[in-house]
Amino acid sequence: QVQLVESGGALVQPGGSLKISCTASGFPFSNYQMTWVRRAPGQDLEWVSSVYSDGSDTDDAASVKGRFTISRDNAKSMLYLQMNSLKTEDTALYYCGKGCRKTFLRGKITPQISCDSMGQGTQVTVSE
Repeated sequence: QVQLVESGGALVQPGGSLKISCTASGFPFSNYQMTWVRRAPGQDLEWVSSVYSDGSDTDDAASVKGRFTISRDNAKSMLYLQMNSLKTEDTALYYCGKGCRKTFLRGKITPQISCDSMGQGTQVTVSE
């Protein structure tokens, strides 16, 4: 069965950097687009960044563009997120997702995010 295990979350000061990882198993990792999503306390799931199966293209949220970089190592079935210039508003539980999609609902500005599979998450806290 699909298993996604996130790691590397930590407490970081504003302006700092952190790299989180996801170990995937149970499916042909190199065939699938993979996504990082996050959930801040009391908020809906938010799209952070996704990467094509071959790593050729990415889709970054406006809020992280230029600060976060998604990457993957298909030989190791690993997904990464390098986070630089961290802000307090980046504080959230970060999930690695397979089969994630954005659904735009009538009357809503931001899309609803859902994934076929997600890990248990890794906590990133940005604070003094």
